[in-house]
Amino acid sequence: MSQTVQLSTTPAPVSLMPPQTSTWKRARRSLFKAKWPLLALLILSVVVFMALFAGQISPKDPNRQSLIERLQEPMKVDAKTGKVEFILGTDGLGRDLWSRIIYGAQVSLAVGVMAVVVGGLLGTSLGIIAGYMGGRVDDTIMRLADIQLAFPFILLAIMVLVVLGPGVWNLIPVLGIGQWVTYARIARGQTIAQREKEYVEAARSMGAGNIRIMLQAILPNVLAPLIVIASFNVASAILSEASLSFLGLGVPPTVPTWGGILNESRDQILAGKWWPAFFPGLAIMLTVLAINILGDWLRDFLDPRLRGRS
Repeated sequence: MSQTVQLSTTPAPVSLMPPQTSTWKRARRSLFKAKWPLLALLILSVVVFMALFAGQISPKDPNRQSLIERLQEPMKVDAKTGKVEFILGTDGLGRDLWSRIIYGAQVSLAVGVMAVVVGGLLGTSLGIIAGYMGGRVDDTIMRLADIQLAFPFILLAIMVLVVLGPGVWNLIPVLGIGQWVTYARIARGQTIAQREKEYVEAARSMGAGNIRIMLQAILPNVLAPLIVIASFNVASAILSEASLSFLGLGVPPTVPTWGGILNESRDQILAGKWWPAFFPGLAIMLTVLAINILGDWLRDFLDPRLRGRS
C-alpha cells in the first residue's frame, strides 16, 4: 500500500536575530571570578543607593548654612553632647559636607546616565543609518561628525552653556551631543560588517523593510561594543559635569554637585583646610574608577574571543 507524503510549501520562519549564548549565570560566574569588578560593583551600588535614598539617609539639609559651625573638622566630637556632629566636617558656609556629597551623587549619576542615553540613542541611530544606507546619506552624517570633532568639546560646551545658562537640563543635551560621534562611528563600522550577512539577506527576501532590518536584525548585533563604550562614557560625563560645575557653568550653586563643592572649596584649600575639597574629589575618583573597572570587565565579558576565560 502506497502512502502519499505531502510537503508543505510554506517557508519556515527565519529569525532575524541569531541565537545569543551569553547568560546571567555566566555573567555572575565571571563577575565573582574577577575580584576587582566585584569591588567596583559594590562601590557603585553604594553610590547609587546614596543617590536614590538621599532624602532618607542624609543627616542634615545640604543647603543649611551656619557661620558659627563653618569649617568644622571631620569626626570632631562636640564638647557638650559628646557626639560627632559632622562626619566629614563642614564647608566655608557651615554646611554639612556628608549631606552635600550624598545629594551630589544624584546630580552626578543623573547627568552621567542621561547624557549617555542622549548621545547613545542619537549616535547609534545615525551610525546604523549611515552604515546601512551608504552613499550620500553616509557621507553627510560622517561629515557632520568630522565637523564636530574639529571643535574642542570643552570649549564648545562652555560656549553653549554661557548662552543657555547653567542647569541640569541644559547640561545633559550638551554632554550627550558631545558624545554622539563615538557611537556613530562604531555603529557605522559594525553595520557595514553586518549588512551583507546571511540573516540580513534572509530578512530582505522575506520582504522586511529597511527600518525593520535595522532595528530587529542589525541593532542587536552591534550593541555589544556600544554598551562597553557607554559604560566608559558615563564616567567621562561625570568628569565633564564636575569640570563644568567647577567652572561655575554646570548647575546652579543651590544644587549640590561634587564639582560645585570642589569649586566652593578653592579658598579653603589655600587656607590649609583640606577636607572640603578632599571628600568630593574622593567621591568623584571612586565613582569614575568603579565605572571604568566595570567597563573593562564588560568589554572582556562581551568579547567572544575571551569567553573561554569567563
